[in-house]
Amino acid sequence: LGVHHALAERAPKYTKRPNVFRLQTAERRLFLFQAPTPEEMLSWISRINLVAALFSSPPFPAAVGSQRRFVRPILPTAPSRSPPEEQLRCHEEWLERVVQELLEHQRHLPEGRGRARDLEEYRVKKEFLMEE
Repeated sequence: LGVHHALAERAPKYTKRPNVFRLQTAERRLFLFQAPTPEEMLSWISRINLVAALFSSPPFPAAVGSQRRFVRPILPTAPSRSPPEEQLRCHEEWLERVVQELLEHQRHLPEGRGRARDLEEYRVKKEFLMEE
């Protein structure tokens, strides 16, 4: 199970068992894990996220094509060679870019009677930006 570009967080909506957290991978797969205690769950979440951040190199730009479609950026699987401070700076810059892009994206809603392809394109890009 690769943890590059993954995110571990509490699973508050999962109520069947206590101390459950979720792990979403770069491939958009979702795993649920149960820890013995709340303290261990928080420890696991913290450690998984630290390793994920250290192994997550900045994304490559999306592929360029002749169509003006949204394409997800390519997430490298190679560990980052940057020191943790540089990694943090890169993650913060990426977050700022994504927030600005989401705000801009939401300002330009497709027309209500637009083509189905345009509406689907808008939905896919919004979903990606929200996940990021």
